[in-house]
Amino acid sequence: MRAYRIESFGAVEGIERREVPLPEPGPTGLLVRMRAASLNRRDVMILQGRYPLKAPAGVVPLSDGAGEVVALGSAVTRFAVGDRVCGSYFPNWRDGRITPALADQPGATLDGMLAEYVVLDEQGTVAVPAALDWAEAAALPCAGLTAWHALTGGEALRPGQTVLTLGTGSVALFAVQFAKLAGCRVISTTSSAAKADRLGALGADAVVDYRRHPEWSVQVRELTGGLGADLVVETGGPQTVEQSVRAAALYGQVALLTTGDAQGRGIAVSNEAYASSLATLRRVFVGSRAQFEAMNAAVAAHGMRPVIDRTFGFDEVHEAYRYFESGAAFGKVVVRIG
Repeated sequence: MRAYRIESFGAVEGIERREVPLPEPGPTGLLVRMRAASLNRRDVMILQGRYPLKAPAGVVPLSDGAGEVVALGSAVTRFAVGDRVCGSYFPNWRDGRITPALADQPGATLDGMLAEYVVLDEQGTVAVPAALDWAEAAALPCAGLTAWHALTGGEALRPGQTVLTLGTGSVALFAVQFAKLAGCRVISTTSSAAKADRLGALGADAVVDYRRHPEWSVQVRELTGGLGADLVVETGGPQTVEQSVRAAALYGQVALLTTGDAQGRGIAVSNEAYASSLATLRRVFVGSRAQFEAMNAAVAAHGMRPVIDRTFGFDEVHEAYRYFESGAAFGKVVVRIG
């Protein structure tokens, strides 16, 4: 079978296609014929050697993928041949709190999804919502679950509350969709008029141009009658966290996804901003299998469909990476596999 491996780090040319033996599932393993895989920011960071978990040379990249079960280990009880499945971002994290012992990730410390066939353990695997196509299903494990955890992992949101999302990355787009499912008002930021229109079509009730308004927290407070956002899905890290705290309601939540940037800067909030608020900063890092299953139930119940920007063929992996790195996408970038 064909699989891609990161043979050298630093540039997309280091990702090379190889002919490798078909893997065999162990007693609790599923042999999955992969149909699609999607890219996330962490995949670029891994390739560039900037991700906290160091990937070994030769690892199969990408954490996110979906496919069809074609063979089972002798002890499998949760799935059957023909089931449509996704692997979990943290395949060993079933529920509860994560610990360092559960932190292995496909595409980093474990082989990932950019192969014609992969083996997944049944305990780290979830069923795909029936209405989704392969590209949409492949969008869920990282960006979708991160957004779901950001909205549901802290104090419960109530209909009518305000959620603030930053930019048009995949996590932010999922957060817009999930917030609307929860009956919330959504304010989003972007610097693009065209993307502002697309955010509105996706469900955002108001959009703030952060280039026109560098201190965009002022606009967020104006749009909320001075109260601020009940939840900020903070995807920007060092460049945006100050404004996010200033935009948060008195007892708001800031779901913090990114703590550093490519220049090595960490997050910092001024005393003036934090002293004026009782907002909670809550670190979020994807989620457990139980959260993944809860998210998929909501996706299925509401008929929600992930936003797909562009798909590439299995022979176009380098092009897919380059397009993703350009920042032009509005939605997920997907590689079709089979």
